[in-house]
Amino acid sequence: MRTNLYAALAVIGITALSSCSSKLNPLTADNFTITPSPLEAVGKEVPTTINGRFPEKYMKKKAVVTVTPELRYAGGKAVGQPATFQGEKVVGNEQTISYKMGGNYVMKSNFAYTPEMSQSELYLTFDAKIGKKSVQIPAVKVADGVVSTSQLVYRTVESANTAVAADAYQRQIVQQQDAQIKYFINQAKIRTSELNATSVQDFVKVLREIKADQKGYALDNIQVSAYASPDGALNFNTTLAENRQNTAAKYVEEQLKRTKLNTHIDAKYTAEDWEGFQELVAQSNIQDKDVIIRVLSMYKDPEEREQQIKNLSLAFRELADEVLPELRRARLTINYRLIGRTDDEIRQQYKDEPGKLSVEELLYAATLTSDLDERKSIFETTTQIYPTDKRAYNGLAQVAYAKGDYAAAKTILPQAGNLTEANANAALLALKEGHLDQAESLIGKALTAANYNEVLGNIQIARGNYAQAAQSLSDVKSNSAALAQILNKDYNAARQTLASVAHADALTAYLSAIVAARSNQAEEAVAALRKAISLDGTLAAKAARDLEFVKLSGNAAFRNLVK
Repeated sequence: MRTNLYAALAVIGITALSSCSSKLNPLTADNFTITPSPLEAVGKEVPTTINGRFPEKYMKKKAVVTVTPELRYAGGKAVGQPATFQGEKVVGNEQTISYKMGGNYVMKSNFAYTPEMSQSELYLTFDAKIGKKSVQIPAVKVADGVVSTSQLVYRTVESANTAVAADAYQRQIVQQQDAQIKYFINQAKIRTSELNATSVQDFVKVLREIKADQKGYALDNIQVSAYASPDGALNFNTTLAENRQNTAAKYVEEQLKRTKLNTHIDAKYTAEDWEGFQELVAQSNIQDKDVIIRVLSMYKDPEEREQQIKNLSLAFRELADEVLPELRRARLTINYRLIGRTDDEIRQQYKDEPGKLSVEELLYAATLTSDLDERKSIFETTTQIYPTDKRAYNGLAQVAYAKGDYAAAKTILPQAGNLTEANANAALLALKEGHLDQAESLIGKALTAANYNEVLGNIQIARGNYAQAAQSLSDVKSNSAALAQILNKDYNAARQTLASVAHADALTAYLSAIVAARSNQAEEAVAALRKAISLDGTLAAKAARDLEFVKLSGNAAFRNLVK
């Protein structure tokens, strides 16, 4: 009995000593779950959520433990937000952990991203005290490296489409030339005074110009529309309008014969021009015009309309003086086209004497070649001949951007002024330099730019808004669009987009390798990497340390490729 009593007292004593011990046992990685794992760069940060657990009978009742995340990498480290926990007998405001039961906790931290973090280790460090005495708890490594795929946006943006400040050149411009012949009441004879009127003389002048330069003009047809005013009997007005049509058409035929032109004459007549009548009344200063318009809406029968309007005796006299004479007319319309230079003619004129090209023709000439040096020359010539037109400066900035000379593009763009397209292109440059606030401000001034959604999508990738970016770039087949889809974990869409990139490059192949690796297609991933590295040898070193390919580390073909 006495022996058993001593043994029991010994156990109680050991337990009491251990609970009051001045030590805290080491923690292991098994006590922590890190999300995501591995870590991922999102925007300009590396966010992480740490789910930890203090085991049962770990947290001494008088202990205070501060846990601090540290992301360590070559040449430095980033320290995250610490969290403090306390034992049951500590008086404080921190989370209390039961000695007997242990306890779970959640910590969130954001590290400012730097490229060196692609090869890094996440540690948890501990600052612990029991009472007033400091105790040592070894740091615990809980994660390896940072996936930095999102940062590829600063390279994919290099192949983004810049915004063109478009030319207004048209190969053919539709034109019209109108003339009007007025007639006396109840007559269809054309008076000499009408033929000498400005509109008729201009009509004849255009016919002569078309004849003189049939290379620069194309005559489609001539329309003749004759009318009678709505006063008088319908039968009479019908005959009168038809006669006016005939005399007007005859006049046109004579002019075509004189100018030796041949075209179709489309002739028609309107017996009673109620539409023209209502329009002129609405524009007039006639006192009772509202009443007259109301009568037109109330009565559909022409004779009843006329009678009701005549009942307004004063108003009818004003109509007879101001409105009705304007409706006794024939309208002549030349439908023709201005024919501009052909593409070959523009090219030749640029070689011979570019000063004879309009600014629209010069800007259009730049669209006829894909050679960047040639485009640059055309834009420079345009700025010399038309120095006040800012579109050519935007074109020069586009060429510089396409050549990868971002410093030159940044220098040139201010000369493009506040063009919508210039703001969109400046937003791309700001994004390329990592100035996201500036990029967002600039794209806000470029809502009508043709590449607005593309620029916005790239900015959204850089901000870490991947679903929005994928939506903004849904109509774009580019490296950036595929990157947004990869980050949004839509690998089928990314695969289709990459297959449709018009000018696939090394980065296109590299993104294809990432899609394959994430889809557990090792052979496809290695093949895509081989193509990427053949186009850009620097990608071998990147792939060697890229956690996207960690599953390929045991693949001999991969190791040979990136060594």
